[in-house]
Amino acid sequence: MMAFKEFSKITGILPHILSKRNFISLAYPRRSFLPCSTCTTQSVHVPSSNVTFSRGTLLRSYSSASDTEINISREQLKQLLASRTGVVIDVREPWELREYGIIPGTVNIPLGQVDLALQLNPEKFKEKYGGDKPSHSDNIVFSCLAGIRSKKALDTAVSLGYSKVQHYPGGFEDWAKNEVLPTKH
Repeated sequence: MMAFKEFSKITGILPHILSKRNFISLAYPRRSFLPCSTCTTQSVHVPSSNVTFSRGTLLRSYSSASDTEINISREQLKQLLASRTGVVIDVREPWELREYGIIPGTVNIPLGQVDLALQLNPEKFKEKYGGDKPSHSDNIVFSCLAGIRSKKALDTAVSLGYSKVQHYPGGFEDWAKNEVLPTKH
């Protein structure tokens, strides 16, 4: 019971702390942070991410795309690569690409570098990663080994304002099972 009372105190003051220190805008640097005009002083609403903090509660709902809109199939990925209508970013570590192989036509940006890479100027991006930097309106597909890291990369890109992002949930494992891979020399 004591822990519940302490938790209640924290959740009661958390919105006030967050609104004063603007932590939400740090978490979502490209999104607006505006107090909700219909809320009491104890409530804060972040319209672009549909997060509402109010005394004692945290409400969060996503109005973003469904999984069927953010997931891309192997066939769709093949079409995108063939038509060059988007950028496919493999977020595995370089040693994984050397060890297991690559999906031809992808740009390698390890997951830990995605945030900074997508904020580089185009010249530095090309110099460091060997491909053209995608614009905020380009189609971007993230891939990894099995779809976990690519989803995290997608979330990072969305937080940076990229609007046409997807990920290949099957990742390289699915690709390797179903496609003819180039042989290592």
